[in-house]
Amino acid sequence: MKQSRWRRFLLPDLNRSFALRLVLVAVAAAVVFTQVLIPFRIQGKSMEPTYRDGGFNFCWRARYLFAEPERGDVVAIRFAGQRIMLLKRIVGLAGDTVEFRNGALFVNDTWVKEPHLRSPSDWNLAARRVEPGKVYVVGDNRIVPLDRQSMGQVERARIVGGVLW
Repeated sequence: MKQSRWRRFLLPDLNRSFALRLVLVAVAAAVVFTQVLIPFRIQGKSMEPTYRDGGFNFCWRARYLFAEPERGDVVAIRFAGQRIMLLKRIVGLAGDTVEFRNGALFVNDTWVKEPHLRSPSDWNLAARRVEPGKVYVVGDNRIVPLDRQSMGQVERARIVGGVLW
């Protein structure tokens, strides 16, 4: 008696060929989801409204393999060890001068339009030059008071990758 396709698919014969395929799929998945596409859950409101607290996304590690980060990119930054990352937007590159005046972002003394922001802030931050080998990052949730934000200059080497969506 011949087995139906569904039965063979759902209940395959446990033989050497099946075990080998299972091991290969498990190894491939482990490599992809630990080295290429790192899954992460967003915890915190610093990137709202762009990314919601409790949301899920992937860090694309190859994003900056052959290209440098640009202003406006959202990146995952290694914060502590390999497991804890911050999600932030790059607003300044090495050599830029970054400043906030009454909530408006100025880079190199030029106002930067930020269409991803929904609500204005009242941030005031004196101009500061981004050091070589670093980028200046900040969250999208500018309602949070400036003194409660995790922002500032970050070593380029700490950028793990770009956000997939």
